[in-house]
Amino acid sequence: MMQSLFSEYFLPVTLAIITLGMGLSLTDKDFRNIFLQPKAVIIGLCSQMILLPLIAWLIARSIDIDPIFKVGLMIIAACPGGATSNLITYLLRGNVALSISMTALNSVLTLITIPLVIHLSLKAFIHEDAAIQLPVGMTIIKVLLITIVPAFVGTRIRKNFPDFSMKLERPLRVVLPLLLMVIYAGVIFIDQGTGAATRSDFMEIFPHTLMLNILAMVSGFLVARVFRLRVINQFTISIEVGLQNSALAIFVAASLLDSNDMALVPVVYGSFSFFSTLLFGWSVKKLGWVPKANGKDT
Repeated sequence: MMQSLFSEYFLPVTLAIITLGMGLSLTDKDFRNIFLQPKAVIIGLCSQMILLPLIAWLIARSIDIDPIFKVGLMIIAACPGGATSNLITYLLRGNVALSISMTALNSVLTLITIPLVIHLSLKAFIHEDAAIQLPVGMTIIKVLLITIVPAFVGTRIRKNFPDFSMKLERPLRVVLPLLLMVIYAGVIFIDQGTGAATRSDFMEIFPHTLMLNILAMVSGFLVARVFRLRVINQFTISIEVGLQNSALAIFVAASLLDSNDMALVPVVYGSFSFFSTLLFGWSVKKLGWVPKANGKDT
């Protein structure tokens, strides 16, 4: 169907291409270190799966907006980071192997957490119930095809053709984000459309989604710092916790819950979150907010 052309066909292929491009900057050692010393990935995943939904819950409970939008906010918090957070980590020279590993693991774990968070949110905010079930087998296959497999292929190319990989690094830092922006624009503005969203809807939703984005980034950064992770991992976890997969959130709201109103929240979130997260990450590096590392983890 034309309505889902970008979401079902262009987006997965584009995300795989982007991950392959990022894989060109990685070696086997980068991934091996993540799992030999898993402290960073465990702290990052706990922050994503526990801290992030808690932040969204507190925001939703403290604001006066349509309860439908509150559920939409919780749907965003339940989703994994996705290739967008991986790409920002890559552009800002964070720990790409950690970012990709967190995305892959969290994408599988959210098969359990997304239905749970949605069930609790519907009961709490609109006093309804809805049993949703994500396709387990297909989801795992998609995670492998979009993250692990292309990243592995990229490392093979890097290992066998190091000069070629290094020559591609500079142009890819320009091409990959442009490619992602074009595809996400198609998902948000063509597949889902914004005709139903009024300016007042946008202005009502925007401050709360921005608050979620900023508080999640700051909280992820502080948690990683408290646990004395290395600077590069503090920075990477803040991005991974702060930026969620808006395309998946739109799919959950519009397709699984059949609610275009709920889907407005991730539509608004997806319209700015790439840029706000990129700006946050750049500011942390540029303004020297991150002190020198003294941790010993990967």
